[in-house]
Amino acid sequence: MTRNLRTALLGAAMVCGMTGVGFASVPLYRLFCQVTGFNGTTQIGSEAPGAVNRKVEIRFDSNVSPALGWTFKPEVPSETIDIGGRDMAFFTATNNNSVPVTGTATFNVTPSQAGKYFTKIQCFCFTEQTLQPGETIRMPVIFYVDPKMLDDPDAADVNAITLSYTFYPVDQPKSPS
Repeated sequence: MTRNLRTALLGAAMVCGMTGVGFASVPLYRLFCQVTGFNGTTQIGSEAPGAVNRKVEIRFDSNVSPALGWTFKPEVPSETIDIGGRDMAFFTATNNNSVPVTGTATFNVTPSQAGKYFTKIQCFCFTEQTLQPGETIRMPVIFYVDPKMLDDPDAADVNAITLSYTFYPVDQPKSPS
């Protein structure tokens, strides 16, 4: 095999390998964030473990992309809950447009070390939301804070957690031309 052919094959293998890494990086990063709670990524669960004798304040934050044309806010700005106990909070959204609009919410928890202990059982952020012109809806989020947080030296002193949502418009599929 000539030196030029070997170099070309090595270069092609590197391009294929880097392309594969590029495609795999997004799902691997998402999995890493879900497992570790990195960057405030919350967990998804099905049942709260049961309350312990410790409370934590949950603050609710809401943001909306200007392109969406909605009003979105929590019904209460904060509440104090039992760690390990199931709780529910409501947010309201109003479509201020004259046409139906579909939005989707991204979420985050701060401080980031609390992310892996903040677990959502049900959330409006799991699906897209379509609001008709002028429509207002109440959207629940059911959650708990895992008592394992108390055993984590990095998160044991967390007394307040902020759950933040930002709504963005969903890109509508382009119609065939």
